[in-house]
Amino acid sequence: MNVQTEPKRSKEELIEKLTQPDLITGSEILLRSLLLEGVDCVFGYPGGAVLYIYDAMHGFDDFNHLLTRHEQGAIHAADGYARSTGKVGVCIATSGPGATNLVTGIATAYMDSVPLVVITGNVATNFIGTDAFQEADITGITMPITKHSYLVRDVNDLPRIIHEAFHIANSGRKGPVLIDIPKDVSAHKTIFKPAKDVSIRGYNPTVQPNKLQVDKLIKAIEEAERPVIIAGGGVVYADASNELIEFINKTRIPVATTLLGLSGFPSAHELWLGMPGMHGTFTANTAIQNADLLISIGSRFDDRVTMNLNGFAPKVKVIAHIDVDPAEIGKNVKTDIPCVGDVKAVLEYANTKAKPANNAAWIAELQESKEKFPLKYGETETELKPQYVIEMISETTKGEAIITTDVGQHQMWAAQFYKFKNPRSLVTSGGLGTMGFGFPSAIGAQMGNPDKLVVSINGDGGVQMCAQELAICAINNIPVKVVIINNQVLGMVRQWQEIIYENRYSHIDLAGSPDFVKLAEAYGVKGLRATTKEEARRVWQEALDTPGPVVIDFVVPKGENVFPMVKAGDTISDMLMGDSE
Repeated sequence: MNVQTEPKRSKEELIEKLTQPDLITGSEILLRSLLLEGVDCVFGYPGGAVLYIYDAMHGFDDFNHLLTRHEQGAIHAADGYARSTGKVGVCIATSGPGATNLVTGIATAYMDSVPLVVITGNVATNFIGTDAFQEADITGITMPITKHSYLVRDVNDLPRIIHEAFHIANSGRKGPVLIDIPKDVSAHKTIFKPAKDVSIRGYNPTVQPNKLQVDKLIKAIEEAERPVIIAGGGVVYADASNELIEFINKTRIPVATTLLGLSGFPSAHELWLGMPGMHGTFTANTAIQNADLLISIGSRFDDRVTMNLNGFAPKVKVIAHIDVDPAEIGKNVKTDIPCVGDVKAVLEYANTKAKPANNAAWIAELQESKEKFPLKYGETETELKPQYVIEMISETTKGEAIITTDVGQHQMWAAQFYKFKNPRSLVTSGGLGTMGFGFPSAIGAQMGNPDKLVVSINGDGGVQMCAQELAICAINNIPVKVVIINNQVLGMVRQWQEIIYENRYSHIDLAGSPDFVKLAEAYGVKGLRATTKEEARRVWQEALDTPGPVVIDFVVPKGENVFPMVKAGDTISDMLMGDSE
């Protein structure tokens, strides 16, 4: 890529330069403080209220900023950067419409516990509350969807606020923190004193678990005959994948991984059951329904996993829940053994005592179920099936690419048919289900992982919501491979209208969408198309062989559905199996 991702000078030289007690503006303090926090790329879009900040960037070669084409593209890129690297993602937008264009991305990160520091400009402090041009109460607007927010009124507070924001965003249950900087504050000058320590009254997340509770969990495992683990995104965010693998190898407990937890446990492992829930595997769902011990690790019992709670895990005797957020424990499902703490810390202690469960017959039963009820679809030689495309991508990348998805049928097919090997290799919007997320999040993932292959899997609906970001891929030679599963329809909505609304199709036809190959070429990006298996293999290989960004339009049938499927209101025992019915 042409965009610089590493500072020109040594780290020590840079820190010495940045920490000088110079008389500088709030804008320069912001840039210095971000660099001192280890930020290597900021995504943003300028406007009047942040012009002092952007002026400070001029000639500041150590500061790397990527100009997106929409504020939503900026925050989704910061989100993809954060999820794929484990670092805090950072974006900048101006006041008013610039700030409000970030709201969907803030909510996306909040629902999925993604650490972001979101910087917005505001009108000068003397204009706040006067309905000034491009004024919006962004701290008030985003209060329900941020972990914390700041309105900076004194330039001397900036170093402390920025340091606190990064600490809050990336500790405990992670999430977005917003810093709103009025224009005059960004212009005021003061002697720069970098913040070193963090002391926030009332904020002290529990990291180390209560060992007695973990001991209870170990005892419950010893007594269980049909234990099952549900592993969620908390495993990934805590960088606890290795600890989870060790725990499962020691206890021999089968594991189902939620959508956000998919890359946290290798798909090839013999004890992996697949994804549970609405579009989960037959084996994962039936295992949960027949378990006598259910252990949630970094998963919040989301409604798309549990479906109808009245029929969820009816045979379970003990439910254990490991989570860094105590508010999640017992919120949706009654918990017998609460283990509050960082997932990594909990599992590290658990692994010192873990022993194999007495469940050999249970494992054999589930292995037989996996063989009898695999994920499958109706292949034909005349049509290019979307599941085939995902399988092809999985096989050719050996499960080692970073996959980002948009939201819809293609997201579920990616979850079902891509075989993940490494943590942080799936970037997808789970809790909010944000269309438009897939492509810009891939840009952020590629910026954070310049040496890895990043593949963005999109539908023809969602990709049009942020397609303008193709410009920055072309300009900066960001080598994302943009896959479009093109069924010319809002596929997941069509599936629901077919199955739940008795074929009453309403406003789902995406005919009239652009020729995606021509759209890519208009931005200066290579565009390819496939309508058959043979073409799919050929163009995908061409995309892989191309050093820069590529858009690949895979034309698939309109009527293909995602199975298994559990209808809203049903239990996860009530699976529609489609071709396997």
